[in-house]
Amino acid sequence: MESARRGFADQLNIETPEQVDLRFPVAGIGSRFVAVLVDHLIQLVPYVLIFIAALFFPGSSGGGAPAPVKPSAGMELGEKWAIAIITLINFVWITGYFALFEAFWHGQTPGKRLMKLRVIKDSGRQITLFEALARNLLRIIDILPTAYAIGVITMLCNRKNKRLGDFAAGTLVVHELPVDDRPAEAFLSGTNYFAPKTEAPPENPIPADAISRLDAADLHVIETFFARALDLDMPTRARMAERIVARMTAKMRVPPPEGNPERALEAMAKALRGSARRF
Repeated sequence: MESARRGFADQLNIETPEQVDLRFPVAGIGSRFVAVLVDHLIQLVPYVLIFIAALFFPGSSGGGAPAPVKPSAGMELGEKWAIAIITLINFVWITGYFALFEAFWHGQTPGKRLMKLRVIKDSGRQITLFEALARNLLRIIDILPTAYAIGVITMLCNRKNKRLGDFAAGTLVVHELPVDDRPAEAFLSGTNYFAPKTEAPPENPIPADAISRLDAADLHVIETFFARALDLDMPTRARMAERIVARMTAKMRVPPPEGNPERALEAMAKALRGSARRF
């Protein structure tokens, strides 16, 4: 069972089922405000382009002054539909921008990446499209009455600096921990993020009969480690990897391999994925 507790100031500690503490510096109002300001400036770009286009390519009047047109019920209805469609497009653009970036860019938008912030689940795991949509659908309320007033008030009233969208989605925003400059996709694809780039691909020294003692749950544990590794500091990553390797080798009844434990986990995962057994 996962639990969370405050460490110091703006740090959140999450205890995982593997009995490892994940430490996340919680993002404050200032850094989040700058990040969202950058994102809104990016969102303004298409509106500015449309305005410039309207200035340079105004609609022609056709020669003379147009005859005055009396308002009619049909025109009023058309105007209402036009306003509704424009409002819907604006809502989808604002909400979709944040939701899609956070879902498919590992919890970041351009503004959050600039400020080195990331959205994660309360459990410390990476958010999915569902959480990204949930937290951003409520952005329209957080932004009221102006300048995210409701969101700021909500953040001031809780220790994790959550706005309403974060409460609804079970998410929080944290500062990125210092990591290597190599891409985050390395964790998700199971490649060895920690080894030098010149290191040869790992070979699998584990006997097949030992690998056969592992199952789908063990593969899930290894893949979860690689998925979480992006947000772990190096000492925690090392301890967690050693603990998982010890657990796996005990189950396989083989001695722990020498060298980098992440390499051993990578070899185990590769062998399990290549197994003919269907989990």
